[in-house]
Amino acid sequence: MLAVFAISSLAFLGSPSRPVARPQGRLVASRGVVRMADFDYDLAIIGCGVGGHGAALHAVSKGLKTCIFTGGDAGGTCVNRGCVPSKALLAASGRIREMRDDEHLKALGISVNGLVEYDREKVAGHANGLASRVKGNLVNSLKALGVDIIEAKGAVTKEGQAVQCVGEDRVVKAKDIIIATGSVPFVPPGIEVDGKTVFTSDEALQLEWVPDWVAIVGSGYIGLEFSDVYTALGSEVTFIEAMDRIMPTFDQQIAQVAQRVLVRPRAIDYRTSVFASKVTPGVPGEKPVRIEMIDANTKEHKETLEVDAVMVATGRVPFTKSLGLDEAGIETVRGFVQTNDYMQVLDKEGGDVVPHLYCIGDANGKMMLAHAASAQGISAVENIAGTEHKVNHLNIPAACFTHPEIAFVGMDEAAAKAKAEDEGFELGIGMGNFRANSKALAEAEGEGVAKVMFDKSSRKVLGVHIVGLHAADLIQECANAMELGTTIDELAMITHTHPTLSEVLDEAFKGAVGRTAH
Repeated sequence: MLAVFAISSLAFLGSPSRPVARPQGRLVASRGVVRMADFDYDLAIIGCGVGGHGAALHAVSKGLKTCIFTGGDAGGTCVNRGCVPSKALLAASGRIREMRDDEHLKALGISVNGLVEYDREKVAGHANGLASRVKGNLVNSLKALGVDIIEAKGAVTKEGQAVQCVGEDRVVKAKDIIIATGSVPFVPPGIEVDGKTVFTSDEALQLEWVPDWVAIVGSGYIGLEFSDVYTALGSEVTFIEAMDRIMPTFDQQIAQVAQRVLVRPRAIDYRTSVFASKVTPGVPGEKPVRIEMIDANTKEHKETLEVDAVMVATGRVPFTKSLGLDEAGIETVRGFVQTNDYMQVLDKEGGDVVPHLYCIGDANGKMMLAHAASAQGISAVENIAGTEHKVNHLNIPAACFTHPEIAFVGMDEAAAKAKAEDEGFELGIGMGNFRANSKALAEAEGEGVAKVMFDKSSRKVLGVHIVGLHAADLIQECANAMELGTTIDELAMITHTHPTLSEVLDEAFKGAVGRTAH
C-alpha cells in the first residue's frame, strides 16, 4: 500500500504582509537578526506523522529547540490508519493464504490435515496492537530527545512565526514552522460512505467484518493490497477502475505480470473504463450495496452491481482545508501547498517564498509516500539550519506489499522511452527472472521479474521495477545505486550473495550490458 499519512491539525502560515522572498530556484535565506529570547522554539512542527516525526528527530540532531503539534493524532495515518496496521493485516492474511495453498505446500513436501481457520477479531487485534506499540515508541522517542509535544491542534496567526493552540489562549512562537498535516482519503462525488458497508482504508483496517463480496473502487496500491487481504480471508473482489486497465499507475509490463500472479488465480474480476457514479450503502446481511456505473468516456449508464460492501480506494487529498491558507494570502493547487525544491512554501504556484514557512509530505503533493515525507522533513531541517539540500524524488522507491510484492524506483518504461526520444539517446533494458533464481525456487516462489532501464550513452540507470518475492526489500539496492550515481556497468560488476533473491537483480544488471549471470 502506498505508505501516506494525515494529521488532524492546523498549520501556521506566515503573514502575507511580510516581505516575501525572491526566486524559487534557490534556497532563500530569511533576512534580519532574531534572538532566541524572541521565540519559544527554534522550530515548531504542525503534524506528528512520519514526516513531522522525522523532521523533529533531525532538528534535535541539529541543536534546534523543537516542539511538535500532534492534534491528538501522534503517528498520523501511517502509524494509526495506514502503513503499519495494513502490513499487519497483510502479514496475517498472507499466512492464511500460504497455509491454504495445497499445491504450494505440496511442492515443499508439506500437507495440512484439516481446515485452516482464523479469528477475525484477533487478526484485527494484531493490526491495532501493532499500531499502538509503534505509536508509543514514536512518542517516547520524541520525549527522550527533549522534543516538546503539544497535544493541541495548531492554527494560523496573522502575526507570523507563531502558532495558536486551538481551544486555548496559548500562542507558541517559533523562528521557523514546518507544515506536516498529511492527507485524508478521497471520496468521489456520488459515493456515500457509511463506514460500515461503504468505507475507505481508514475503516477497512479495523476489519470489523469480512464481506463475502466486496467491490474496490480503484486498483492502485491501496486497492491492490486490500484485494490481497480480502481474497486471503475468503472474499470475492471486484475492481472498479476508471482507466482502461487495472493497476494503471504501474509500469505496464510489470502490471501484466502482476495481473497474471495476483488477479487471475484469485477470486477477483474487474470493470475498467467506468466510474462508480453513485454508491448507496446497504445493511450487512440484509441489504446489498448498490453501485451504479457509467462509461468513463460517454458518461452513459453502463451497469449496476449489488455487492455486500464497497471499499473506496481512489487516492488521497491533502489535509489543508482548515489551515487558513486563504487568510494568509497563500494559494493552493487542488489543496496542495506549493513549495520550491527546498520545501519552502510559496504564496502561489510559481510564486514567491513565504519566509520561515516550510511544508512537507502529502500536504505538498510532491510524492505521497510516508518515507518521502520523512526525507522532505530532514531536507527542510537542513535548509533551516543553513545547509542547502534538495530531495531527488526520482530516487525514492515505492512498494506494494501484496503476495508477491511489487516495487519500483525511478521512471517506468513509457516515461523512459519518452525521455530517450526527447533527449536523443537509446534506451537499454535488462531483465531478471525469479524462475531462474535458486532461492526463489527453493521457496517454490518462481513467479516474477525484475526490469532495469538505462541510458545507453551515459550508462545512467533510469528506473527499476520488480514484481516477485520480497520485491520491497530488493528495490532498496537499486534506489541506493541511483542516488549515488552508480552506472549500469558498475552494477553489473558487483558480487551478489549466492543463493539469494538479489541475484535476480544481478541477472538484470548483467543482461543489460550483454552478459549472462550464472
